[in-house]
Amino acid sequence: MAQAVLVAESKLTDRFQTTVPSLVRQALHLGKKDTIKYTIQKNGNVLMSRAVSTEEDPIFESFLSFLSNDMQQHNDKLQLLTANMCLSVENLVEDVEIDIDTSLLEEDE
Repeated sequence: MAQAVLVAESKLTDRFQTTVPSLVRQALHLGKKDTIKYTIQKNGNVLMSRAVSTEEDPIFESFLSFLSNDMQQHNDKLQLLTANMCLSVENLVEDVEIDIDTSLLEEDE
């Protein structure tokens, strides 16, 4: 049986709530508003992990489906990405700053 590297505890409140210890938050890379996934095993142990968002974007899914179909139907047109193409992309985005935690403006949604 594997030995635990770190151990943390927390106490339930009267309303069955608890604070996730900072050690656990750091290990799972949890932030505010993140979702926690609990996996209950047959032996009664519970695994806690960071839940991965499974929100689907119908437009994005349709686009990926279009690309997949097009690639299958026209695989003779596929080309390897060259070093020059990579350099061109890097030049295009070198001064672009992105903050994925910033909400979109209403007109951008």
